Amino acid sequence: MKKLIALLIPIISYSQMNTEIHLFDIVTENGKQKLINGKNISNNDGYDSQPHFYNDNLVLFASTRDGQTDIAKYNLTDNKLSYINSTPQGGEYSPQKIPNSKHVSAVRLDKDGKQRFYKYDFKTGKDTELIEDLVVAYPMWYDKNTLVCSAIVNDSLQLFVSDIKKKTNTMISKNVGRSFHKIPNSTLVSFMKKNGENWEVWSLNPKSKETKKITSTATAQDICWLPNGTILIPFKNVIYKFNPKSDKTWSIFHQFQDENINNISRITVNNTANKLAITAEVSPRILAEEQLKGYNNRDIEAFLKPYSKNVKVYTFPNTLNYEGIDEMRKRYTPFFKNTPDLHCKVLKRIVNGNKVIDEEYVTANGTSFKALALYEITNGKISSVYFFR
Repeated sequence: MKKLIALLIPIISYSQMNTEIHLFDIVTENGKQKLINGKNISNNDGYDSQPHFYNDNLVLFASTRDGQTDIAKYNLTDNKLSYINSTPQGGEYSPQKIPNSKHVSAVRLDKDGKQRFYKYDFKTGKDTELIEDLVVAYPMWYDKNTLVCSAIVNDSLQLFVSDIKKKTNTMISKNVGRSFHKIPNSTLVSFMKKNGENWEVWSLNPKSKETKKITSTATAQDICWLPNGTILIPFKNVIYKFNPKSDKTWSIFHQFQDENINNISRITVNNTANKLAITAEVSPRILAEEQLKGYNNRDIEAFLKPYSKNVKVYTFPNTLNYEGIDEMRKRYTPFFKNTPDLHCKVLKRIVNGNKVIDEEYVTANGTSFKALALYEITNGKISSVYFFR
């Protein structure tokens, strides 16, 4: 089990996205809570995710720099970003403070495929392996000796409760997710469980191991709790709220207007519930611009970087021309090589949700013409392109 290569763990594919950590103040006005003072605290070209409040003044998250993912810490007092560790042989994910300790834990995925759970010295970054017989994927500390987590077993995620001191791991449930939180005013923990194509919120008593369904969240698999027992779930650019004890339906908690907050995933609040942190994808505009620069520079690698592996290219509305990044490479490599005057100028760009429409003026082989292209973004990559005749 210890040396299992984690081929299907979601953080591998997710880590290719360009995501940011956004921080907000939670305030109450006229009896209603709302978010204000939004700030991008990662501001990094690449993967930033899995925010965790070390305390009310310090936010931890996984952040990619120089091609590797390390544990970042953002100080709310001086607005400074620094790193706890540097691990050239691997990358750290899901950093969290260890209870009754200054140190942090994280899941480390090494370049050789080994995935393990470590403790990191807060000052020096020195690591110590905590669990040897379980491939931890998404952890949460219940207390200083008890870890609740989803772990990889036979290419699936299963719920475990681990006693760090006794070195025991007890399997609780199968087909679970990545979001774990303590339920306010209780001794319970919430976890996500998949039922068909939908996700459900369940409670777990880590001591008795009893579980119970709380509610369904459709396709949303990330949640957090407010102190009054309200669940917050993100979907696209909206955060919804639902209190299992008093509400019959979900309602909008906050809808973001910033186009750089898309497909919100991880969400968490601090202990005093006056701060909220989320992970969000950057604007589709950035991906469209990235591929445009690669196109104009006739740089095939830069051009292909924003596209998904299985990208589909159509003639509008639904004629499939070709599919796949390899086919795109075959077509554009000789085109770039044989077209020294190639240039595309965007005359107008419209961003609507996960779609970008570009009105273009293209020059190629001494000829100039107007073109219209639509780029559709899925999971942080351009998944479809539609060219209009």
